Amino acid sequence: MINEQRVLDEFLELVQIRCSTHDEREVADLLTKRLTELGGTVKEDKAGEKIGGNTGNLVADFPGTVDGPTVMLTAHMDCVEPCGGVKPVIADGIIRSDGTTILGGDDKAGVVAILETLRQLKEQNIPHGPLQVVFTVAEENGVHGSQNLDKSLLHADFGFTLDTHNHPGNITFMAPGKNQIKIHIEGKASHAGVEPEAGINAICAAGLLIADAPQGRIDEETTCNLGKIQGGSATNVVAESCDVFYESRSRNKAKLDKITQEICDHFVNGADKTGCRIVAEVSPDYGPYLLPKDSAVIQTAVKAAEKLGLPVALEESGGGSDANHFNTYGVPTVVLSVGMEKAHTKEEYIEIKDLYDSARWALEIVKTVAEK
Repeated sequence: MINEQRVLDEFLELVQIRCSTHDEREVADLLTKRLTELGGTVKEDKAGEKIGGNTGNLVADFPGTVDGPTVMLTAHMDCVEPCGGVKPVIADGIIRSDGTTILGGDDKAGVVAILETLRQLKEQNIPHGPLQVVFTVAEENGVHGSQNLDKSLLHADFGFTLDTHNHPGNITFMAPGKNQIKIHIEGKASHAGVEPEAGINAICAAGLLIADAPQGRIDEETTCNLGKIQGGSATNVVAESCDVFYESRSRNKAKLDKITQEICDHFVNGADKTGCRIVAEVSPDYGPYLLPKDSAVIQTAVKAAEKLGLPVALEESGGGSDANHFNTYGVPTVVLSVGMEKAHTKEEYIEIKDLYDSARWALEIVKTVAEK
């Protein structure tokens, strides 16, 4: 019960609108217009101002026609680069770009599924409870849009983020939290040709400590990665400073805190043997979440998928999404697969059938909640 041609046409329309992270204005204005036309009360928060963008998150409320819990449907508006001048190509039931850009199915597939759900509810007079639709900004550069969302606008009982690979029917119910860690190492500058012995090389100190620092997979739930090093000013100057950038992830909050502290302690406690001053700074990106398999949000998604004959799979994720923040804000939220594959590359594609099934699934979820 969806309009397949409309879904396809709208997807092709939206992917051709450039929507870079921090510059989502054009697509946000279009979505605000469409949400309003569909009967939503749309509010835009101040997230854009906080993160240096030109657009805030959109939060739209739709009154229910029957009593019941409030369901939240979410997707993000921004895309990775290059996302300007997308020329979608259809062949053999698959949509790709022409190879010069990404496609933008991440996450226009989710956006389109939500819009079609709202249209069907209105056009077919389908009974439904209250709905919240949240279209976020700045998801692709570290879920900073949802991180800075005005939480006072949220009142949903549970939610569904339509934003991951694999065929519809896949449900992500567990994902890690992530911290960013910056290690600043301060040595002493001197002329490298005249008196190198008078200096303390911060880059060398970093190398000494990196050699036996935590790295890679710690256990089945926990990882950490040294991702970037920068320091020094010129080859004729003993490097006065160096910065080491880490991330830590775990699906277990206690383990996340533990590995983060171990990384910081390793470097800070190594200051004496290097002769440098070392400071560690931790910036949390998002917290982990784990939803019980018998929770209402999971069981609703499972039941709706089964009604449509979609193969159901409950999955763990090694990455984060807007759902991490929504769970932290007290709205139990799972991530639903919408079919995008090879996202973040010029080889990105999506099967047209998955595009349609995503819209069917979102609609069936809303109908299933109303039936209860």
